[in-house]
Amino acid sequence: MFRRYADSILQALPANRLLAVDAFRGLAIVAMILVNNPGSWSHVYPPLLHAKWHGWTPTDLIFPFFVFIVGLSISIAVPRQLQAGKSHGELIRQGLIRATKLILLGWLLALFYVNFRDPNFSWVEDRLLSMRIPGVLQRLGLVYFATLLLVLYWQTLGRIILALLLLLGYWALLIFMPYTDEAGNSFTGLLLPGNNLVAWLDHQLFGPAHLYQQTQPFAQDPEGLLSTLPAIASCLSGVLAGQLLCRQALSLAERTRLLLMAGLAGILAAEIWQYWLPLNKALWTSSYVLLSSGYAALVLGLFLWLIDLKGIKRWCAPLVVFGANAIAFFMFAGIAGRILIMIPVGQTTLKGWLFAELFQPVFGSLNGSLAFALCFLAFSYLLMHWMYKKGWFWKV
Repeated sequence: MFRRYADSILQALPANRLLAVDAFRGLAIVAMILVNNPGSWSHVYPPLLHAKWHGWTPTDLIFPFFVFIVGLSISIAVPRQLQAGKSHGELIRQGLIRATKLILLGWLLALFYVNFRDPNFSWVEDRLLSMRIPGVLQRLGLVYFATLLLVLYWQTLGRIILALLLLLGYWALLIFMPYTDEAGNSFTGLLLPGNNLVAWLDHQLFGPAHLYQQTQPFAQDPEGLLSTLPAIASCLSGVLAGQLLCRQALSLAERTRLLLMAGLAGILAAEIWQYWLPLNKALWTSSYVLLSSGYAALVLGLFLWLIDLKGIKRWCAPLVVFGANAIAFFMFAGIAGRILIMIPVGQTTLKGWLFAELFQPVFGSLNGSLAFALCFLAFSYLLMHWMYKKGWFWKV
């Protein structure tokens, strides 16, 4: 039964399409939703949580994978659009609209919450006036537009040089740029939670009320402004991977081999660099860019080998469905997840009640929390499959 279902999905795709790219996009969005929706944040397996500060877990690779895919998509789409006769100005206008939509969708998610259990809750005071300004979609919008401009006006060598300059320049800023707190204390080179150049700048620009973490002496946000610079380098790594995949002069096996080698080289460089600049997702350190981009290239290369070279592909049909509507999936999961914690049930929320009454008694705390996330994914798949069959693809 699954074989027929998978074939119906895969056979509808263009024959010359690299299925691994669609599967990789689906994997990234599935992993993102899985780790964002446990049954209880008090009961989560450590690999499904972000590292507390320095270091990394598999969860820390998910968002940069998505950024990598954005660059990969740009490098494939832009040459086709230019060949179709679109001007640079038209692509820039469309890109600006798309980036603005992503930022506005991110703010919509930030504002979509009402605490019905608290009679003193004020949406204006507690949500609107203290809205988190940075965020995942906001960063994607900024990174996407910046990368689009670089692809339009810079050639391959220039993109490589700029990516390296972004990584080295960001490293130099973190280590050598001084900053001062309100008491007049001066700091240089600190990489502590709430006390680093990234947190200082976000604190000054946005104000502590509009950032994710109320740390001291500076509030901090993992999607802040300064740390978006190395995220552009992450996106450029996806651009370079996309250029490699489009090189028809090389066989697919050769392209796959080069991608795997590049991934291993990035990981090795990151493991060496971390002794001078720690791996840190919240700061999006330059070493972290090399690590996450390296693993992205490695996973994509393995997918190419397994799916497009070996032809073992039926298993990835659900990933294709999820990846085809990645932004719609992200928005649905964000809104549905908020609704579950907004609806009061007794002294808890609907989500708390479902976990405590249905999942925890049957599966236990950790497995019950994971089972809740998997059921959330399964329910989401029904909607994404229905949209896929209808041919409804939500593109921002």
